[in-house]
Amino acid sequence: MPSFLDWFGWCTWDAFYTDVTAEGVDEGLKSLSEGGTPPRFLIIDDGWQQIGSEVTDPKATVQEGAQFASRLTGIKENQKFQKHRRGCEITQDPPGLRHVVEEAKEHHNVKYVYVWHALAGYWGGVKPAAAGMEHYDSSLAYPVQCPGILGNQPDVVLDSLSVYGLGLVHPKKVYNFYNELHSYLASAGVDGVKVDVQNIIETLGDGHGGRVSITRQYHQALEASIVRNFPDNGCIACMCHNTDGLYSAKQTAVIRASDDFFPSDPASHTIHISSVAYNTLFLGEFMQPDWDMFHSLHPAAEYHGAARAVGGCAIYVSDKPGIHNFDLLKKLVLPDGSVLRAQLPGRPTRDCLFVDPARDGKSLLKIWNLNKFTGVLGIFNCQGAGWCKVEKKNRIHDSSPMTLSGSVRARDVDFLPQIAGDGWNGDTVIYAHRTGELVRLPKGAAVPVTLKVLEYELYTVTPVKDIACGISFAPIGLINMFNSGGAIDAFDIHSDSQNPELSGSQTVDVRMKVRGCGTFGAYSTHKPNKCSVNSCETEFTYDSESGLLTFAIPISKEEMYMWDVKIEI
Repeated sequence: MPSFLDWFGWCTWDAFYTDVTAEGVDEGLKSLSEGGTPPRFLIIDDGWQQIGSEVTDPKATVQEGAQFASRLTGIKENQKFQKHRRGCEITQDPPGLRHVVEEAKEHHNVKYVYVWHALAGYWGGVKPAAAGMEHYDSSLAYPVQCPGILGNQPDVVLDSLSVYGLGLVHPKKVYNFYNELHSYLASAGVDGVKVDVQNIIETLGDGHGGRVSITRQYHQALEASIVRNFPDNGCIACMCHNTDGLYSAKQTAVIRASDDFFPSDPASHTIHISSVAYNTLFLGEFMQPDWDMFHSLHPAAEYHGAARAVGGCAIYVSDKPGIHNFDLLKKLVLPDGSVLRAQLPGRPTRDCLFVDPARDGKSLLKIWNLNKFTGVLGIFNCQGAGWCKVEKKNRIHDSSPMTLSGSVRARDVDFLPQIAGDGWNGDTVIYAHRTGELVRLPKGAAVPVTLKVLEYELYTVTPVKDIACGISFAPIGLINMFNSGGAIDAFDIHSDSQNPELSGSQTVDVRMKVRGCGTFGAYSTHKPNKCSVNSCETEFTYDSESGLLTFAIPISKEEMYMWDVKIEI
């Protein structure tokens, strides 16, 4: 797995679209860092490459700045990245992309920098006979779409390229193209690539052995170049759900699991969450699904953020500089820029497998995941929008979707018995993030939940341990974070008596390794004698009615620091 997955990131796309500049990259990183959520990985999206277009048709499709008929004219960065501003002067020393990467890593402590390119080089491929690129044997090819695609989901990219053509690098030369592109990027300090528009290749198989052959050749060449130039398996695959693309990707670990995050399309947000969850049932068996970027300051921001917390995925935003919701981001990002990522790809619960939580008007979507010692369960109201077969786009079909009710139970989290260990009787505690309620559930019991459309709730689900005679305990984690239990890295019980029947004088120590800072929560049937963090006794609060124990964990100056937490009961 690429290492960037465990760190918070920022992508330039929605912030700037193709108008991204070196100065814009610096502004975006600075803005997020100053608010206390420093990005540790960066994606420089579409807009950095050298491109040109021979298309003068004013009707040529342009979307979010990308003209799909444009073609790559060089493997290096364009003029926007070849100069940078130092004070009031514009200088070229050091020039280019290397300087942008150095600035990000040295001045903003970014650990991983990825850049975007299409599988064909750019949306319109590589310009035939472009100066310095003649040896790639690029020639114009015209996508051929199948009737099913044309009848169900017309695509503006394919429509544009079917008219203007795509500069297709010959499959026998495509490894040379990728290797030269990637080796240049690696020499500039780039750590990986986001490879987009992958499904276009299967429409260009005529004359190259058909779609299976050309897709296989392109993916083999891409992955061979990734191995050679980006040793951390630095690749994010996008627009890649064509069957032969999936079958041909033998090494790529991270795959976009849905359509884009569309900040300006109100119909897209519920569909985005439900689509990723159900696509993960398949994709999550052999790749790490990526949920795409989102905006932290947006009407659906918390909804998207909560879904990514339970998704076990990379967490990154595409905020414009200065436009952030840091209260939300701090539920996802620790002060060192790391995230509390769950262990698995987030999948729908078993009782959601054969319902339609986007359009049936009655079902809520539940998504489960695991941490080392807790489960995490997200529940979402995704009703009201879906794909329209008539208009061939997503649309809101119910402008006033109903408030829905459902329930959550411990068995919604698959594999919970595995983390509970031997001797577990099935009891759990469930902590609700939004309401702050802690409930102990006997085996098989459920908690009701009611949500409006675009509302959610996140639950930390922890098996209850009988740690001594009459004493039960369950860690919850950092309750100020969406994935509270992701903070717990170790959990052990130590008793001063080998005989649990001797409870009169028995003292039990709960010892944990905890990453992060904020309010730590746990369930205990008894009020602790004391709590300590790194051997320093700390004040705590205890609610005897609910059993909720809380105390503060400070901010560490070290990255990924593990606090020694001890609770004496």
